[in-house]
Amino acid sequence: MTPKSCPKCQSIEAVKAGIVQKRQRYKCKTCGYHYSVDKVGKRIPDYYQIKALQLYIEGLTYREIERILGISHVTVMNWVRSAKLKRPVQSHYHPTYKILNHKELIAFISQPTFIKDAGMIITEVGDKFMVIRWERFAD
Repeated sequence: MTPKSCPKCQSIEAVKAGIVQKRQRYKCKTCGYHYSVDKVGKRIPDYYQIKALQLYIEGLTYREIERILGISHVTVMNWVRSAKLKRPVQSHYHPTYKILNHKELIAFISQPTFIKDAGMIITEVGDKFMVIRWERFAD
């Protein structure tokens, strides 16, 4: 791997100069400046962030979102905090959800009881669909 250019003099002439905190250090041959290559983290596509925030607003917990999207519940929690979202209070209802593929969704929609159900949303999750339904808590 070739190092990036020196942040001080922009020269690309550098040699390896040890490892600090598990990151390769370099020394610029031109100016003698020591630097490290930027840490490249895992970048999660914006689609998943938007979908996680949507599911949070719909009433799903952080752990449920983690199981559905495969993204850490801590990451989802940080996204919610940075977006300053507040979940609407739902004292009498709780969400239940199903993950369906396209054929299952068509069969679900074509059921005669589908029209009678209220409080439901269908959203895309990757190549599948999620049906979120709000049900009243048992009194």
